[in-house]
Amino acid sequence: MTEPRLIEISPVTRVEGHGKVTIHLDRDNRVAEARLHIVEFRGFERFIRGRLLWEVPVIVQRLCGICPVSHHLAAAKAMDQIMGVDVLPPTAEKMRRLMHYGQVMQSHVLHFFHLSAPDLLFGFGAPAERRNIFEVIRQNPELGRRAVLMRQFGQEIIEATAGKKIHGTGAIPGGINRNLPIATRDRLLARVGEMEAWAMDALALARTYTLDHADLIRDFASFPSSHLSIVRKEDGALDLYHGAMRAIDATGAAIFDGLDYRDYHKVLVEDVRSWSYMKFPFIADLGPDDGWYRVGPLSRMNTASFIDTPLAGAAHRELRAVTGGAPNNATLTTHWARMIEVVHCVEKIAELLHDPDLQGTDLVAKGDRRAEGIGVIEAPRGNLIHHYRVDENDQVTFCNLIVSTTHNNEGMNRAVKDVAVRYLSGQDRITEGMLNHVEVAIRAYDPCLSCATHALGQMPLQVELFDATGALIDRAQRGA
Repeated sequence: MTEPRLIEISPVTRVEGHGKVTIHLDRDNRVAEARLHIVEFRGFERFIRGRLLWEVPVIVQRLCGICPVSHHLAAAKAMDQIMGVDVLPPTAEKMRRLMHYGQVMQSHVLHFFHLSAPDLLFGFGAPAERRNIFEVIRQNPELGRRAVLMRQFGQEIIEATAGKKIHGTGAIPGGINRNLPIATRDRLLARVGEMEAWAMDALALARTYTLDHADLIRDFASFPSSHLSIVRKEDGALDLYHGAMRAIDATGAAIFDGLDYRDYHKVLVEDVRSWSYMKFPFIADLGPDDGWYRVGPLSRMNTASFIDTPLAGAAHRELRAVTGGAPNNATLTTHWARMIEVVHCVEKIAELLHDPDLQGTDLVAKGDRRAEGIGVIEAPRGNLIHHYRVDENDQVTFCNLIVSTTHNNEGMNRAVKDVAVRYLSGQDRITEGMLNHVEVAIRAYDPCLSCATHALGQMPLQVELFDATGALIDRAQRGA
């Protein structure tokens, strides 16, 4: 037997934000514990207080440089309610949707090609110097070129609707501050056909990888779980911008359905643990042990009754057929789901660009002022909740954010433990390639760690001191 050891993966690479993984091995080199730690703290829920309501949709984008549009739109939807607006003018609604589809498209393309493709193309245990986007471009220049140009197209959609590619100002409380000029529309339409063809090729790549590696994917960081998203209220279709909340268990049975997302706090509870700055939400009726769930592309494929665009709809039916219509709980299938959503976004972009409402001039609605607003959207990484209260001086007095990565916190930690046990337990020599398997499990969720680092009240803190052999020397704890 050997002495107990502590293995640390710090930082976790090819993700947005800063995190680390700690893996404790016992004297028999068996994994005793493995955890994903979020080690940065942003505190937006605190310092947004006191800011004026019309500033919020712009300020909250600073949470993240990868998914600012998602925060921009979720906050704007919350501020719509505070302004007493439940129905936007058609131009405002459709401009926001166009912005959102551009955001989801570019974010998914970034993750699939730049962050995950090196693992999928070269192998989880390939030398570290090969697992990067530059090697992808060197080995397959056309694939690399498409990755860059597809993301560029999504960013141009964002620029056309939000004013800037990053940290735009398009969505304002009650509507939008611009429409889409004909010249811009025509320029974007000229590229839609190419984007659709490339998106279908990327979907084929992800689908083929998933089916060709079915044995690996079935056993890799896969476990039964509940799933949550919003779906279109009328018929349960996939709707990334607006809808009612639906949660299903691992068998597909409904936990709740048709829930007005403004009532999210009646069904979800946020737990805090001592070793992470990221919270652990769970479904209240099921409790913290059984009530955790997952969100994101794969969860949306599981919760949505269907997809209303033809190409993505057919792909969705094919994915569901793999499990006979039951929820798919295989984590790495998320890459296939993600590419289905890219196709869906391109189809929706084409549909909206042909809509004359985008050239309308009725941009903002008004209503009777309210004190509270809740905006929910399906961000690229999953369900995103923004909740605000505002006083009579238009200043924010309360803010609560539940971001996609926070929803997935328990799932990611279970994935880390599952892979660590499978690939590290009993090994006398731990290689970098083995450790990358743990990171692959985390990357499948496309976590945005910067977005997820929030806490309410006093954050419990536990510090453990280990010697060079991995033996615990001392422990200090505060605020448990």
